[in-house]
Amino acid sequence: MRDLSRSGARINSRIGKAIHDYSLIDDGDRIVVAVSGGKDSLTLIKFLSQIKSWAPVDFELFAVHIRADQSCGGSVDTDGLIRIFDELGVAHRLADIEVTDEDGKTTCFWCSWNRRKALFKLAEELGCNKVALGHHKDDIVETMLMNLIYNGEVSAMNPRQEMFGGKITIIRPLCYVEEGMIRKYAREIGIPEQKSECPFGKDSKRQYIKDFIREAGKGCPKMDIKSNIFRSISRIREEYLDIKGEAGERVTRSQ
Repeated sequence: MRDLSRSGARINSRIGKAIHDYSLIDDGDRIVVAVSGGKDSLTLIKFLSQIKSWAPVDFELFAVHIRADQSCGGSVDTDGLIRIFDELGVAHRLADIEVTDEDGKTTCFWCSWNRRKALFKLAEELGCNKVALGHHKDDIVETMLMNLIYNGEVSAMNPRQEMFGGKITIIRPLCYVEEGMIRKYAREIGIPEQKSECPFGKDSKRQYIKDFIREAGKGCPKMDIKSNIFRSISRIREEYLDIKGEAGERVTRSQ
């Protein structure tokens, strides 16, 4: 049954639009859904399971939870997750990985890389062709600004991205959904919001960017700052980008 609450209806509509705009789900797809246990991934698996019940295309879902020896989300009730998967009628797999070194330390990059590696491995074992991640609109906008400011490049998280020569496709059905919508929906259905407890991520560039976007929005209350940033990646004005790098080489848009 579809969620009929106002916030649930808004999320459902935006997920449906994303699926249509980016052709995220096709007939016969076998999709691994990465579920951390937080509000974003649980919202994603709930809505995808609802969509599966009435969608005109036939596809399969597999919920996957990766347990690491260090987690930025704190402790996760895996028994509770399994109950949710069973209630939704979604097959599930749990996997354990190690992300810390011999001194018990890690980095956000290394942790994320190992989690992604485990996801791809499970997708292959399950015969899945797609991996659904719970990144929402705020995540994409923040990543765009982080890459621009800290890496000096124009790039973002794609709603649909083929990997390994097309063997696996990453999809982000929440790409049109703002974090505030998910937070409100999570409160309505009782999903607890996890707080970061990672001792290696105290100084967060992402939090700085998140605060920056919020403050920029306060200065322009009638302007949708996040949507403007989101749309900018598809509104490239190449006539104003014929510039040269610091070493004098011409910088062109990558194909």
